[in-house]
Amino acid sequence: MLRLVDLAAESLIVAALLGELGLVLANVVARAYFHHSFLWADEIARLALSILAFIGGAVAYRRRDHAFVRVILSRLPSRAERGCLALADVVVLFVAGITGFVSIEFLISSWGELTPIFQMPAALIALPLPAGMALLMVFAAVNLRRDHGAMALGVGAVFAATITIVALTRDTWLPLLGDDAAIIAALSLFFFAILAGVPVGFVLLLSTATYLWGTGTASLVVLPQTMVNGTGNFILLAVPFFILAGLVMERGGISIRLVRFIYALVGHMRGGLLQVTVASMYVVSGLSGSKPADVAAVGTVMRDELGERHGAAEGAAVLAASAVMGETVPPSIAMLIVGSITNVSVGAMFIGGLAPAAVMALCLMALIYVRARASGAPRIPRARAGIVARAGLGAILPLLMPGTLLAGILLGVATPTEIAAIAVIYGILLSSVVYREMTLRGFIRIAIDTAALTGVLLFIFAAASSFSWTLTVAYLPQRLVVLLQSVGDSQTIFMICSILLLILVGVLLEGLPSLNVLAPLLIPIAGKLGLSELHYALVLIIAMGIGGFMPFAGVGFYVCCAVMRCDIETASRAMFPYLIVLLAGLLVVAFVPWFTLFLPHYFGFRG
Repeated sequence: MLRLVDLAAESLIVAALLGELGLVLANVVARAYFHHSFLWADEIARLALSILAFIGGAVAYRRRDHAFVRVILSRLPSRAERGCLALADVVVLFVAGITGFVSIEFLISSWGELTPIFQMPAALIALPLPAGMALLMVFAAVNLRRDHGAMALGVGAVFAATITIVALTRDTWLPLLGDDAAIIAALSLFFFAILAGVPVGFVLLLSTATYLWGTGTASLVVLPQTMVNGTGNFILLAVPFFILAGLVMERGGISIRLVRFIYALVGHMRGGLLQVTVASMYVVSGLSGSKPADVAAVGTVMRDELGERHGAAEGAAVLAASAVMGETVPPSIAMLIVGSITNVSVGAMFIGGLAPAAVMALCLMALIYVRARASGAPRIPRARAGIVARAGLGAILPLLMPGTLLAGILLGVATPTEIAAIAVIYGILLSSVVYREMTLRGFIRIAIDTAALTGVLLFIFAAASSFSWTLTVAYLPQRLVVLLQSVGDSQTIFMICSILLLILVGVLLEGLPSLNVLAPLLIPIAGKLGLSELHYALVLIIAMGIGGFMPFAGVGFYVCCAVMRCDIETASRAMFPYLIVLLAGLLVVAFVPWFTLFLPHYFGFRG
């Protein structure tokens, strides 16, 4: 029965992904050749995103794809670690139950509202939310029974008793925390649950529910309402399409041809394969937009040679540093998310991110060169002209992908979502027809993996939308402004504090959720202080990337270590000099806005 549930859920999210891909492409063709657009496409897109976020989020939880912070868990005794993991599943069961219950009330209350084109109940777009919560409850119960056994009963009983005692004594302890009791309780619970290993998305929902319960200023129905609204932006459809393009590129033979060409060009430099890694991540980031896809695409191709010549730990460190550098290479999912929740132009960020990434890449390559020269590492002979030519011919078709993406944005012929859909089709044709390295079975597996990874991102995005609403209602943005004014209206202090804050929160929230929470709060403040919002947004994205790939704690760093099959402690030591260079490069980008703004201004973008 569970296998049938898995199959049905996976089939639904793949159908939503591929159906919306077909609709977006059909809309492009209709507009280009028949001068007609499907006005109802936005309503279907919102339903598809809702399915991917909530059903896909449940599938991702079943596959254990949801990110959680391991920095404390990895240092606990074995029994305590297993207890925390059991507690995480108990919290998921509890949060899914609450959210599912109030989402039914939300459906009932909004059933009379009709969509403008189809005139169907708008609540149908929210229907995947209670369905996803029901799936999460089933999967959490299965995990508790299968993975934790008797311990699950003990942890569950303690959790239930704690919740009961807290609820019964609420009127006693809540006033002791003062006027800000509810937000203090919510934030305290947030940090405790994060460090206990509860997946990030569920921590955000738990904190939001705690605040609503503590204040009583709004019904818990606000929770599902803000979650559904958080996934309703059409531009978010570019996220699954770019992830799909990245996985097609990785598994369809496109990445390896790019890496071979870059190896032929720069492999003879001091530091050889490490230089190739940095250059490859810059190019590959411009194709997939997905950091896990980027790391897997480059790391799996170069793993054996990197480990043999430089050591697996050094390879993992350079891979992680290069992934941070690639955060602002278009198409970047972080840029899409910032563009969907702020007024900063996605197109301007796509153009403006090229130079800052190049600055950081040059900093990394300079460090690699200096260290290789100091250690007396042997140089690889320069590739012969014939080898470079053959590798270049093999890379022409893959290199057309980033060219098409940038041309489409600059010329305004299509939206980022439509360009992402075109990139998917181009990658499929290249992998299956030209290179013949992707079968139908392989593509179906890629589609399932894409939908699950998209589910993680969109579920976190939906949860972060609720949490951001909570922070706004608690007047945190206004207090942040007052705090900054207390140290003076200094752009320098604001920039440095923002960088430190994004790195810290990026470590705790696995990167992207930190942007969801903080970007809408900080970017308007930057504008009031006279900073370019475009430049500031890109600085935030790089700082978030450093947090996400921070040694010992960042989830992205664990991915790099897993790809290189190396020890985390050894890789963390190897990462230290690269981390210093990344911070130095970020400061250069932050305090020399010209690197960020000269290309957007040249192409007519402002901000």
